[in-house]
Amino acid sequence: MTHQEQLQNIIRFFESVSRSSVQDIPQLYSADAYFKDPFNEVRGHPAITAIFEHMFEQVDEPTFKIERSILQNDDAFIVWDFAFCVKGTCQALTIHGSSHLRFNEAHQVIYHRDYWDVAEELYEKIPVLGSLMRLIKRKARS
Repeated sequence: MTHQEQLQNIIRFFESVSRSSVQDIPQLYSADAYFKDPFNEVRGHPAITAIFEHMFEQVDEPTFKIERSILQNDDAFIVWDFAFCVKGTCQALTIHGSSHLRFNEAHQVIYHRDYWDVAEELYEKIPVLGSLMRLIKRKARS
């Protein structure tokens, strides 16, 4: 296997993520892999698996669409859209973001960091909080 093949495995994992596929994390990530997003900073299979399991508890119909990927040596960068419905509602939201991945010699992910703007991509889309966030943004521009 090569880093390119493993990157394709990661992309397939994200684009078809399900409650059951979360159990595939040990095949994709090293045992001591580091994961960071705007809400979490963890290390290891159990903690990374817990983040994905929590996602299914918090949102309905989560789907990732990978828009593009770049691989250079052992570093990869993927650009994605994460679509979901707010739990218990029909409100559909999409978060635009990207991930930096780094592979080890065994082609497993050892570093995964997500980048996305929580204020713009999430908080501004929540009715009451969104109004407040947009007001703050306008004031900051003035």
